[in-house]
Amino acid sequence: MTVRRVNVVILVLLVIAFLIILHRNLLNLNDFLKQENSAHTVPGMVLPFEMDFLSDHKVIRTGDEIPVVITAPEERLGAAVTAMNSIYRNSKANVVFNIVTLNESVVHLRTWLSKTDMKHKIIIFDPKILTGKISNDPQKVEALKPLNFARFFLPVFLPDTEKVIYLDDDVVVQGDIRELFDTSVKLGHAAAFSEDCDSASSKGIVRGAGNQNSYIGFLDFKKEAIKKLGMRANTCSFNPGVFVANLTEWKQQNITSQLEFWMERNAKEDLYSKTLADSITTPPMLIVFYKHHSDIDPMWHVRHLGVTGAGNRYSPQFVKAAKLLHWNGHYKPWGRASSFSDIWDKWYIPDPTGKFHPIRRPAEEK
Repeated sequence: MTVRRVNVVILVLLVIAFLIILHRNLLNLNDFLKQENSAHTVPGMVLPFEMDFLSDHKVIRTGDEIPVVITAPEERLGAAVTAMNSIYRNSKANVVFNIVTLNESVVHLRTWLSKTDMKHKIIIFDPKILTGKISNDPQKVEALKPLNFARFFLPVFLPDTEKVIYLDDDVVVQGDIRELFDTSVKLGHAAAFSEDCDSASSKGIVRGAGNQNSYIGFLDFKKEAIKKLGMRANTCSFNPGVFVANLTEWKQQNITSQLEFWMERNAKEDLYSKTLADSITTPPMLIVFYKHHSDIDPMWHVRHLGVTGAGNRYSPQFVKAAKLLHWNGHYKPWGRASSFSDIWDKWYIPDPTGKFHPIRRPAEEK
Protein backbone atom coordinates (compact mmCIF):
# COMPACT_ATOMS: atom_id res chain seq x y z
CA MET A 1 0.00 0.00 0.00
CA THR A 2 1.42 3.38 -1.02
CA VAL A 3 1.97 6.22 1.41
CA ARG A 4 -0.79 8.16 -0.34
CA ARG A 5 -3.33 5.39 0.23
CA VAL A 6 -2.32 5.06 3.90
CA ASN A 7 -2.86 8.78 4.39
CA VAL A 8 -6.30 8.56 2.76
CA VAL A 9 -7.31 5.66 5.03
CA ILE A 10 -6.13 7.52 8.14
CA LEU A 11 -8.02 10.63 7.04
CA VAL A 12 -11.22 8.63 6.51
CA LEU A 13 -10.92 7.02 9.94
CA LEU A 14 -10.38 10.42 11.57
CA VAL A 15 -13.47 11.81 9.84
CA ILE A 16 -15.56 8.83 10.99
CA ALA A 17 -14.30 9.22 14.59
CA PHE A 18 -15.11 12.94 14.48
CA LEU A 19 -18.65 12.27 13.23
CA ILE A 20 -19.26 9.68 15.97
CA ILE A 21 -18.11 12.10 18.70
CA LEU A 22 -20.20 14.90 17.18
CA HIS A 23 -23.26 12.63 17.06
CA ARG A 24 -22.89 11.62 20.72
CA ASN A 25 -22.45 15.22 21.85
CA LEU A 26 -25.55 16.28 19.92
CA LEU A 27 -27.56 13.50 21.58
CA ASN A 28 -26.34 14.62 25.04
CA LEU A 29 -27.16 18.22 24.19
CA ASN A 30 -30.63 17.21 23.03
CA ASP A 31 -31.29 15.36 26.31
CA PHE A 32 -30.04 18.32 28.28
CA LEU A 33 -32.28 20.80 26.39
CA LYS A 34 -35.30 18.57 26.87
CA GLN A 35 -34.72 18.58 30.64
CA GLU A 36 -34.08 22.32 30.59
CA ASN A 37 -37.42 22.90 28.90
CA SER A 38 -39.26 20.82 31.49
CA ALA A 39 -37.35 22.14 34.52
CA HIS A 40 -39.99 24.79 35.28
CA THR A 41 -42.56 22.08 36.02
CA VAL A 42 -40.52 20.07 38.53
CA PRO A 43 -38.25 20.95 41.44
CA GLY A 44 -35.43 18.69 40.27
CA MET A 45 -33.47 17.99 37.11
CA VAL A 46 -31.12 15.03 36.67
CA LEU A 47 -27.99 16.02 34.79
CA PRO A 48 -27.58 13.77 31.71
CA PHE A 49 -23.86 13.17 32.13
CA GLU A 50 -24.03 11.63 35.63
CA MET A 51 -26.11 8.52 34.95
CA ASP A 52 -23.30 5.96 34.83
CA PHE A 53 -20.29 7.52 36.49
CA LEU A 54 -17.14 5.38 36.63
CA SER A 55 -18.00 1.75 35.96
CA ASP A 56 -14.51 0.59 36.92
CA HIS A 57 -14.98 0.10 40.68
CA LYS A 58 -12.35 -1.20 43.04
CA VAL A 59 -14.98 -3.27 44.86
CA ILE A 60 -17.31 -5.62 43.00
CA ARG A 61 -20.82 -4.28 43.58
CA THR A 62 -23.56 -6.91 43.51
CA GLY A 63 -27.34 -7.03 43.57
CA ASP A 64 -29.98 -4.52 42.62
CA GLU A 65 -29.25 -0.82 42.94
CA ILE A 66 -29.77 0.75 46.35
CA PRO A 67 -30.76 4.38 45.82
CA VAL A 68 -29.65 6.85 48.50
CA VAL A 69 -30.77 10.48 48.40
CA ILE A 70 -28.63 13.10 50.12
CA THR A 71 -28.55 16.89 49.84
CA ALA A 72 -25.38 18.89 49.21
CA PRO A 73 -25.50 22.65 49.80
CA GLU A 74 -22.36 24.52 48.70
CA GLU A 75 -21.14 25.30 52.23
CA ARG A 76 -21.59 21.64 53.27
CA LEU A 77 -20.37 19.69 50.25
CA GLY A 78 -17.68 18.15 52.43
CA ALA A 79 -20.35 16.74 54.72
CA ALA A 80 -22.23 15.07 51.87
CA VAL A 81 -19.07 13.58 50.34
CA THR A 82 -17.97 12.26 53.75
CA ALA A 83 -21.35 10.65 54.42
CA MET A 84 -21.32 9.04 50.97
CA ASN A 85 -17.77 7.75 51.40
CA SER A 86 -18.64 6.15 54.76
CA ILE A 87 -21.57 4.36 53.12
CA TYR A 88 -19.58 3.24 50.10
CA ARG A 89 -16.58 1.90 52.01
CA ASN A 90 -18.67 -0.06 54.52
CA SER A 91 -20.71 -2.00 51.98
CA LYS A 92 -20.34 -4.05 48.82
CA ALA A 93 -23.89 -3.17 47.83
CA ASN A 94 -24.62 -1.56 44.48
CA VAL A 95 -25.25 1.89 45.94
CA VAL A 96 -26.26 4.81 43.71
CA PHE A 97 -26.13 8.25 45.31
CA ASN A 98 -28.74 10.75 44.17
CA ILE A 99 -27.23 14.07 45.23
CA VAL A 100 -29.65 16.99 45.39
CA THR A 101 -27.93 20.35 45.11
CA LEU A 102 -28.32 23.85 43.71
CA ASN A 103 -27.08 24.84 40.26
CA GLU A 104 -24.28 26.94 41.75
CA SER A 105 -22.65 23.87 43.31
CA VAL A 106 -22.62 21.47 40.36
CA VAL A 107 -19.11 22.21 39.09
CA HIS A 108 -17.58 22.07 42.57
CA LEU A 109 -19.39 18.81 43.36
CA ARG A 110 -18.36 17.19 40.08
CA THR A 111 -14.74 18.14 40.64
CA TRP A 112 -14.79 16.62 44.14
CA LEU A 113 -16.49 13.40 43.08
CA SER A 114 -14.12 12.96 40.15
CA LYS A 115 -11.55 11.95 42.79
CA THR A 116 -13.75 9.03 43.88
CA ASP A 117 -15.27 5.92 42.34
CA MET A 118 -18.74 6.44 43.82
CA LYS A 119 -21.63 5.87 41.45
CA HIS A 120 -23.89 8.92 41.51
CA LYS A 121 -26.42 11.18 39.86
CA ILE A 122 -26.62 14.92 40.43
CA ILE A 123 -30.09 16.45 40.75
CA ILE A 124 -30.57 20.22 40.56
CA PHE A 125 -33.18 21.54 42.98
CA ASP A 126 -35.27 24.50 41.90
CA PRO A 127 -36.09 26.69 44.96
CA LYS A 128 -39.03 28.24 43.09
CA ILE A 129 -41.07 25.18 44.02
CA LEU A 130 -41.11 26.52 47.61
CA THR A 131 -42.70 29.86 46.71
CA GLY A 132 -45.59 30.56 49.08
CA LYS A 133 -44.81 27.47 51.15
CA ILE A 134 -42.31 28.85 53.68
CA SER A 135 -42.32 32.05 55.72
CA ASN A 136 -39.46 34.53 55.54
CA ASP A 137 -38.50 34.36 59.20
CA PRO A 138 -35.13 36.13 59.67
CA GLN A 139 -34.56 34.15 62.88
CA LYS A 140 -34.64 30.86 60.99
CA VAL A 141 -32.52 31.63 57.94
CA GLU A 142 -30.41 28.48 58.33
CA ALA A 143 -33.43 26.19 58.78
CA LEU A 144 -35.24 27.70 55.80
CA LYS A 145 -32.51 26.93 53.27
CA PRO A 146 -34.13 25.34 50.19
CA LEU A 147 -32.38 21.98 50.25
CA ASN A 148 -33.80 21.21 53.70
CA PHE A 149 -37.11 20.60 51.95
CA ALA A 150 -35.76 18.32 49.19
CA ARG A 151 -36.85 15.24 51.16
CA PHE A 152 -40.49 16.21 50.48
CA PHE A 153 -40.07 15.69 46.74
CA LEU A 154 -38.48 12.24 46.51
CA PRO A 155 -40.86 10.82 43.86
CA VAL A 156 -40.11 13.80 41.63
CA PHE A 157 -36.39 13.06 41.75
CA LEU A 158 -36.82 9.29 41.38
CA PRO A 159 -40.09 8.72 39.46
CA ASP A 160 -39.33 5.08 38.61
CA THR A 161 -37.96 4.02 41.99
CA GLU A 162 -39.99 1.99 44.49
CA LYS A 163 -37.82 2.17 47.61
CA VAL A 164 -35.19 4.70 48.67
CA ILE A 165 -33.10 5.78 51.64
CA TYR A 166 -32.99 9.47 52.57
CA LEU A 167 -30.10 10.78 54.70
CA ASP A 168 -29.15 14.19 56.05
CA ASP A 169 -25.59 15.22 55.18
CA ASP A 170 -24.37 15.36 58.80
CA VAL A 171 -24.22 11.57 59.22
CA VAL A 172 -21.62 8.83 59.09
CA VAL A 173 -22.60 5.25 58.33
CA GLN A 174 -20.65 2.48 60.05
CA GLY A 175 -22.84 -0.48 59.06
CA ASP A 176 -23.74 -2.07 55.74
CA ILE A 177 -26.32 0.22 54.10
CA ARG A 178 -28.02 -2.83 52.61
CA GLU A 179 -29.27 -3.63 56.13
CA LEU A 180 -31.01 -0.26 56.41
CA PHE A 181 -32.43 -0.60 52.90
CA ASP A 182 -33.90 -3.98 53.85
CA THR A 183 -35.95 -2.35 56.63
CA SER A 184 -39.52 -3.61 56.41
CA VAL A 185 -41.96 -0.85 55.50
CA LYS A 186 -45.39 -2.20 56.44
CA LEU A 187 -48.23 -2.46 53.96
CA GLY A 188 -49.95 0.90 53.67
CA HIS A 189 -46.99 2.82 55.10
CA ALA A 190 -45.00 5.25 52.98
CA ALA A 191 -41.93 5.51 55.22
CA ALA A 192 -40.03 4.14 58.22
CA PHE A 193 -38.39 6.36 60.86
CA SER A 194 -36.67 5.96 64.22
CA GLU A 195 -38.90 7.28 66.99
CA ASP A 196 -37.35 9.61 69.54
CA CYS A 197 -38.82 7.89 72.61
CA ASP A 198 -37.71 4.38 71.69
CA SER A 199 -34.37 5.20 70.15
CA ALA A 200 -30.89 4.65 71.52
CA SER A 201 -30.68 8.45 71.60
CA SER A 202 -33.83 9.00 73.67
CA LYS A 203 -31.98 9.92 76.86
CA GLY A 204 -30.44 12.92 75.15
CA ILE A 205 -31.99 16.26 76.06
CA VAL A 206 -31.82 18.93 73.39
CA ARG A 207 -31.13 22.06 75.37
CA GLY A 208 -32.95 25.22 74.37
CA ALA A 209 -35.23 23.36 71.99
CA GLY A 210 -38.11 22.50 74.26
CA ASN A 211 -39.54 19.03 74.62
CA GLN A 212 -38.40 17.62 71.32
CA ASN A 213 -39.16 13.95 71.80
CA SER A 214 -42.93 14.45 71.47
CA TYR A 215 -45.31 16.31 69.18
CA ILE A 216 -45.78 19.25 71.53
CA GLY A 217 -42.16 20.21 70.98
CA PHE A 218 -42.82 20.79 67.28
CA LEU A 219 -46.44 21.93 66.93
CA ASP A 220 -48.52 24.64 68.58
CA PHE A 221 -51.45 22.75 70.05
CA LYS A 222 -53.20 26.03 70.90
CA LYS A 223 -53.83 26.64 67.21
CA GLU A 224 -57.27 25.57 65.97
CA ALA A 225 -55.90 23.85 62.85
CA ILE A 226 -53.74 21.58 65.04
CA LYS A 227 -56.52 20.93 67.54
CA LYS A 228 -58.86 19.74 64.78
CA LEU A 229 -56.42 17.02 63.79
CA GLY A 230 -57.08 15.19 67.06
CA MET A 231 -53.43 14.31 67.61
CA ARG A 232 -52.15 13.62 71.12
CA ALA A 233 -49.53 16.20 72.18
CA ASN A 234 -47.47 13.58 74.04
CA THR A 235 -47.18 11.30 71.00
CA CYS A 236 -43.59 10.30 70.44
CA SER A 237 -41.98 12.23 67.59
CA PHE A 238 -39.43 11.01 65.08
CA ASN A 239 -36.42 12.56 63.39
CA PRO A 240 -36.76 12.77 59.56
CA GLY A 241 -33.02 13.07 58.99
CA VAL A 242 -32.84 9.34 58.29
CA PHE A 243 -35.68 7.34 56.79
CA VAL A 244 -36.58 4.61 54.32
CA ALA A 245 -39.41 5.43 51.92
CA ASN A 246 -41.76 3.31 49.83
CA LEU A 247 -42.27 5.71 46.93
CA THR A 248 -45.13 3.68 45.46
CA GLU A 249 -47.14 4.26 48.64
CA TRP A 250 -45.82 7.82 48.84
CA LYS A 251 -47.31 8.63 45.45
CA GLN A 252 -50.57 6.77 46.06
CA GLN A 253 -51.12 8.68 49.30
CA ASN A 254 -50.06 12.01 47.75
CA ILE A 255 -47.56 12.55 50.56
CA THR A 256 -45.78 15.40 48.75
CA SER A 257 -49.05 17.28 48.23
CA GLN A 258 -49.98 16.79 51.86
CA LEU A 259 -46.61 18.14 53.01
CA GLU A 260 -46.95 21.15 50.71
CA PHE A 261 -50.43 21.81 52.09
CA TRP A 262 -49.16 22.02 55.67
CA MET A 263 -46.18 24.12 54.64
CA GLU A 264 -48.54 26.65 53.04
CA ARG A 265 -50.89 26.50 56.03
CA ASN A 266 -48.03 27.19 58.43
CA ALA A 267 -46.78 30.11 56.30
CA LYS A 268 -50.19 31.71 56.79
CA GLU A 269 -51.10 30.61 60.34
CA ASP A 270 -47.78 29.95 62.12
CA LEU A 271 -48.64 26.46 63.33
CA TYR A 272 -45.23 25.32 64.52
CA SER A 273 -44.08 25.40 68.14
CA LYS A 274 -42.29 28.55 69.32
CA THR A 275 -39.69 26.35 71.04
CA LEU A 276 -38.74 24.78 67.72
CA ALA A 277 -35.03 24.95 66.99
CA ASP A 278 -33.70 23.99 63.55
CA SER A 279 -36.14 21.21 62.65
CA ILE A 280 -38.38 23.26 60.40
CA THR A 281 -39.00 20.26 58.13
CA THR A 282 -40.11 18.00 60.98
CA PRO A 283 -43.58 19.44 61.86
CA PRO A 284 -45.31 18.80 58.52
CA MET A 285 -43.89 15.27 58.43
CA LEU A 286 -45.15 14.61 61.95
CA ILE A 287 -48.64 15.65 60.86
CA VAL A 288 -48.69 13.65 57.64
CA PHE A 289 -47.16 10.50 59.16
CA TYR A 290 -49.02 10.65 62.49
CA LYS A 291 -49.26 7.05 63.75
CA HIS A 292 -48.88 5.89 60.19
CA HIS A 293 -45.27 4.90 59.68
CA SER A 294 -42.97 1.94 60.23
CA ASP A 295 -39.87 1.83 62.44
CA ILE A 296 -36.18 1.44 61.71
CA ASP A 297 -33.65 -0.13 64.05
CA PRO A 298 -32.63 2.55 66.61
CA MET A 299 -28.96 1.69 66.09
CA TRP A 300 -29.42 2.89 62.52
CA HIS A 301 -30.09 6.39 63.79
CA VAL A 302 -28.02 7.30 66.82
CA ARG A 303 -28.46 11.05 67.01
CA HIS A 304 -27.94 14.22 69.06
CA LEU A 305 -24.18 14.02 68.52
CA GLY A 306 -24.31 17.70 67.62
CA VAL A 307 -25.76 18.96 70.90
CA THR A 308 -23.98 20.14 74.03
CA GLY A 309 -22.61 17.30 76.15
CA ALA A 310 -22.84 14.59 73.50
CA GLY A 311 -19.32 13.46 74.40
CA ASN A 312 -20.46 12.70 77.95
CA ARG A 313 -23.77 11.15 76.94
CA TYR A 314 -22.38 8.32 74.83
CA SER A 315 -19.53 5.95 75.60
CA PRO A 316 -16.90 5.32 72.92
CA GLN A 317 -17.98 1.67 72.89
CA PHE A 318 -21.59 2.59 72.16
CA VAL A 319 -20.64 5.04 69.41
CA LYS A 320 -18.41 2.42 67.82
CA ALA A 321 -21.28 -0.10 67.82
CA ALA A 322 -23.78 2.31 66.23
CA LYS A 323 -24.67 1.62 62.60
CA LEU A 324 -25.33 5.27 61.79
CA LEU A 325 -24.25 8.43 63.65
CA HIS A 326 -26.13 11.72 63.21
CA TRP A 327 -24.68 15.06 64.34
CA ASN A 328 -28.03 16.83 64.40
CA GLY A 329 -27.78 19.97 66.50
CA HIS A 330 -25.59 23.06 66.48
CA TYR A 331 -22.16 21.41 66.59
CA LYS A 332 -21.17 19.70 63.34
CA PRO A 333 -18.27 17.21 63.01
CA TRP A 334 -16.42 19.47 60.57
CA GLY A 335 -16.48 22.26 63.15
CA ARG A 336 -14.16 23.00 66.05
CA ALA A 337 -16.35 22.03 69.03
CA SER A 338 -17.99 18.77 67.92
CA SER A 339 -17.86 15.48 69.80
CA PHE A 340 -16.53 12.37 68.06
CA SER A 341 -15.20 14.37 65.12
CA ASP A 342 -12.35 11.87 64.81
CA ILE A 343 -14.85 9.32 63.49
CA TRP A 344 -16.03 11.79 60.85
CA ASP A 345 -12.42 12.59 59.90
CA LYS A 346 -11.84 8.93 59.06
CA TRP A 347 -14.17 9.20 56.06
CA TYR A 348 -13.44 12.76 54.97
CA ILE A 349 -12.08 13.22 51.43
CA PRO A 350 -10.13 16.51 51.07
CA ASP A 351 -11.63 19.09 48.74
CA PRO A 352 -9.47 19.23 45.58
CA THR A 353 -10.45 22.89 45.11
CA GLY A 354 -9.43 23.85 48.67
CA LYS A 355 -12.70 25.66 49.34
CA PHE A 356 -13.91 23.35 52.12
CA HIS A 357 -11.83 22.19 55.06
CA PRO A 358 -12.71 21.03 58.58
CA ILE A 359 -11.93 23.35 61.47
CA ARG A 360 -9.72 21.63 64.00
CA ARG A 361 -8.11 22.67 67.28
CA PRO A 362 -4.32 22.83 67.42
CA ALA A 363 -2.82 19.65 68.86
CA GLU A 364 -1.82 21.34 72.11
CA GLU A 365 -5.41 22.41 72.81
CA LYS A 366 -6.89 18.93 72.59
